[in-house]
Amino acid sequence: MHRYKFVLTRPLQFLPVIFGISVITFILVRLIPGDPARNILGTRATPAALASIRAQYGLDQPMWLQYVYFLKNLANGEMGKSILYKIDVLKLIVTRIEPTLALVVSSVVLSVLIAVPMSAIAARNAGRAPDHAVRIVSTFGIGFPPFWLGLMLIILFSVELGVLPVSGYGATIGEKLSHLVLPSLTVALSLSTVLTRSLRAAMIEQLKSDVATAARARGMPEGIVFWRHVLPNSLVPTINLLAVNIGWLIGGTVVVESVFALPGMGQLLVRAIFSRDYMVVQGVAMVFACATVLINFIADIVTVAVDPRVKL
Repeated sequence: MHRYKFVLTRPLQFLPVIFGISVITFILVRLIPGDPARNILGTRATPAALASIRAQYGLDQPMWLQYVYFLKNLANGEMGKSILYKIDVLKLIVTRIEPTLALVVSSVVLSVLIAVPMSAIAARNAGRAPDHAVRIVSTFGIGFPPFWLGLMLIILFSVELGVLPVSGYGATIGEKLSHLVLPSLTVALSLSTVLTRSLRAAMIEQLKSDVATAARARGMPEGIVFWRHVLPNSLVPTINLLAVNIGWLIGGTVVVESVFALPGMGQLLVRAIFSRDYMVVQGVAMVFACATVLINFIADIVTVAVDPRVKL
């Protein structure tokens, strides 16, 4: 169990990271041009009304004092009050977290289901036509931005075929699942191309390894060699790559949710930025940052569990 000692020490290393992110987020948010009070009240608002709004949300205080209040709220499990929505930021985020979480989870699962068989086909046919086809597809796939893929899928499945909804999230489970198909497929197609390239290279290396060669020498069928030795040993670098890309994916939900009008945290963040709703932008950014750190932590645990040789 000494291999898992990092589980106790690693969270302490996260604290400076989270603190640094909170400082950067706080500063960057306030560099956004515009006045939140004027954005709410309009251009004809009186100076007294503007001053009242600024005082209500603490925007008239020095920046260092605003940051102290921000940290105090975080320590108390709060994120302040939204200027635009007039409710607690944490409650607002909770109402928007389901679509984003569903999008991330479904996209990751779908990308793995695409990448593993594609990589296996390429690796077991290295240097031949199937391998070349997979490499060409993955190379071109990396070059297509998610918003373009999303628009193409909308044109194909919603406009031309009319089998899937264009936007929204729905109310029932069935409606939610149908609304998630195109956004999830958009993200999965982008993510699977990256995973396929990494997993293919790892599989080719493992197919030539001493472990695989010894298993074949003992008369083990090639299929069992692949599933028992090649695939597990190929997962370690891919798990780390997947963790990094999930972090990118969490932030990238802004684009996909905007394309499909999915009422998640990404869409909430976009509207908050345009409305100069500092509290919401800070809150969403902190949730994204903590989620990314947590995912990488879980990836480290999975890596050690899959490959006992890895020490962290």
